[in-house]
Amino acid sequence: QVQLVESGGGLVQAGDSLALSCAASGRTISSLRMAWFRQAPGKEREFVAGFTYNGGRTYYADFVKGRFTISRDNAKKTIYLQINTLKPEDTAVYYCAYRSAGGSFDSWGRGTQVTVSS
Repeated sequence: QVQLVESGGGLVQAGDSLALSCAASGRTISSLRMAWFRQAPGKEREFVAGFTYNGGRTYYADFVKGRFTISRDNAKKTIYLQINTLKPEDTAVYYCAYRSAGGSFDSWGRGTQVTVSS
């Protein structure tokens, strides 16, 4: 079992930046298997950013449009999400997830709330 703990959320103003972190613990961890999702009020959870397991390249949801940057520190078993030029529509709970060898994201953190005021 993998345990994930997110941090770094908060209340910010539109145009601000925020840096989120997710630390993993438990069985053998590869940060390449970790990713970010978010869930806005009244909406379904959606993918935000992750890594390809082969090559470790980053990939993003279309709505990111260059404002989000995912990075990782495998030694620390931690991934990060830098969010620039925050918009009110970025308001959501941001979750970290871990993809098992079977390919599905079956371990989740409790999330960190990001609220963007206009």
